[in-house]
Amino acid sequence: MTENTSAITHGTDQAEPAPGGQNSAAQSPLLTAFGATTVEETVVQKLSAIAAREVPGVCAVGNIARRTLDAISERIPGARTQVSGGVSVEKGDRQTAIDLTVIVEYGASIVEVTENVRRNVIRAVEHGTGLEVVEVNISVADVHLPEDDEQPREIAPGAPSHSSRRAAEVRGSTVQEP
Repeated sequence: MTENTSAITHGTDQAEPAPGGQNSAAQSPLLTAFGATTVEETVVQKLSAIAAREVPGVCAVGNIARRTLDAISERIPGARTQVSGGVSVEKGDRQTAIDLTVIVEYGASIVEVTENVRRNVIRAVEHGTGLEVVEVNISVADVHLPEDDEQPREIAPGAPSHSSRRAAEVRGSTVQEP
C-alpha cells in the first residue's frame, strides 16, 4: 500500500476556506495521519433532529403522520420514538446536505424559526461530526395550534363513547346512558 498523505498530514497545500467556515477537504478533521473517520447518515440525522427541536418555535420535526406515529409509539411500553424522523441526509466523505420537515408553533415567525433551525443544525452537525454542512433545506409542513394539544375527555368505563353514540344515532337507535 502506498501512502499519499502529504497534503493531509503536512498541510503543504493551502486551500481557500470553504463556505461552511472549515478549510478545504484536504484539511478535513475526519482524515488524519492515523486514519480516517466515517460518520454514518443516521448520526447526522439524529444530530439534526435534536438541534432542530431545541429551537424555540419548533413544535416537532417531521410531518403530521410522523407526529401521529410517534404519539402512538409513546403509549406502547418499551417502544422507542424515532428521533430522526423528518430528516433526510445526503452525505459524502467530507460534506453533507440536510433536508428537514418541521411543524412550527402558531404565532412564531416562520422566517425567524427556520433561520434559527438552520444555524443550530449547522453548528451541531459541524461540531459533532467534523462534516461540512453545505445546505440545510427546511420544509414547514404545518402550524401547531394551541387547541391541537387539547386531550379528549375521559370516558367512564362502560359508558358509550362519543363515536358509539354517534353511530347509534346514525342507525336510528338510541343509546342508554348509565
